[in-house]
Amino acid sequence: MASEHAQGAAGKGGAAPRVSVILPTLNGEEDLRRQLPVLRSQAVDFEVEICAIDSESTDGTRAVLAEYGARVRSVRKADFRHGATRNLCAEDARGEFLVFLSQDVVPADEHFLGPLIAAFDDPRIAGAYSRVLPHPDDDALTTRTVLDLPEASGEPWVRDLDEIGPVWDLEPWERGLYLRFNNVASAIRTSVFREIPFPDMDFAEDFAWAARALTAGWRIAFVPESRAMHAHTYDVRKAFERYRVDAAFHRDVHGWRMRPSLLSAMRGIAYEVWQDARFILGGQATGSGRWRSLIESPALRTAQVMGQYVGSR
Repeated sequence: MASEHAQGAAGKGGAAPRVSVILPTLNGEEDLRRQLPVLRSQAVDFEVEICAIDSESTDGTRAVLAEYGARVRSVRKADFRHGATRNLCAEDARGEFLVFLSQDVVPADEHFLGPLIAAFDDPRIAGAYSRVLPHPDDDALTTRTVLDLPEASGEPWVRDLDEIGPVWDLEPWERGLYLRFNNVASAIRTSVFREIPFPDMDFAEDFAWAARALTAGWRIAFVPESRAMHAHTYDVRKAFERYRVDAAFHRDVHGWRMRPSLLSAMRGIAYEVWQDARFILGGQATGSGRWRSLIESPALRTAQVMGQYVGSR
């Protein structure tokens, strides 16, 4: 049963909360009505406050935030930037730890926060992030995409640079994997964040933060006991753009070309479509719409892989 501390209204006076949830919002009324009740019900014995920063929502977002006791700052929609806006929101936070969430994340159960914060029992942990799984009603293609990501793994790990030396000495592809940090559902020690905030970047500010924290001698942990549900369902156009931007980031920052040639792209498309078919026909996909997903797979995966190819160039 959740403690009264975890359910306390944010922003009230008295002792500082142990955890501050940092929550950027934009027209997220429906998402927040799924997220905030689970966040309030966490089985923890410490106080949690919610610090939101809203980008000119026109729906009932601010009313829902008020209902759950959140403190809300505002930023113009045109001024929103992934790193800088989260930094601005965190300025008001009073907690020892900052928990960064996207508005469309849903904690899987009441044991989301406890394991995530317990990772900081290691005094060298600067940041920790949660296991990310698809929603039960996501379509088959979205489900497989999420389950294929490292964030869906059930294996915990802790990373530092003690044995491997400077992160920039790693091979580009290895560096891209080693620096994974996902602020869709993550926590950062506030004292570290005051020294190492998110860089002001349009994309992958969490990866860049991880590089700086590790280089400064801190550790990063992946905590699969802390589970959250999050997925984006892309159409062909959005899939192309999303994967193009991701590949361009790895090209520019890490020197890693994910799809270096047209041949590698063709092989990638064939592989992705084959894996979709195995996933769907092998019975791993549940629910309705499986045959529709099978039909849509070639177009979606072509857009995805060609986005990577274009971004790699």
